[in-house]
Amino acid sequence: MSICKWLSISLLLFCFSCDKPLPTLEGIDLEKWREDKNACKNARSSMREAIDSQKEELLALDQMQIVGLLGKPDQNELSSRNQKFFYYYLTPAPACGVASDPGALKLVIRFNAVGLAKEVSVE
Repeated sequence: MSICKWLSISLLLFCFSCDKPLPTLEGIDLEKWREDKNACKNARSSMREAIDSQKEELLALDQMQIVGLLGKPDQNELSSRNQKFFYYYLTPAPACGVASDPGALKLVIRFNAVGLAKEVSVE
């Protein structure tokens, strides 16, 4: 085996072995969570306490891992210094078209410039 092939395989294995494993979030039905876009079906509101108590489990995950776990965010925002925010509504969003609270609760995940979850909060 040539040295280039060996280095390529070693590098590939190293990259895949460094990922933080996806957490298991107790009390959160991830299938229902993903299906409840903008919390319009109000399924996420019953999971609020569970997500609030386990939000630290999401820290240091990268953007793709978060999407793999929670699904595509309801909204995202690119901020200064290449920071990115993902928003997942916990109560019905204004986009639901029903008489929803304009100050709807949401899970906010802030990613740093290298794409790792730096801060997780419920606002």
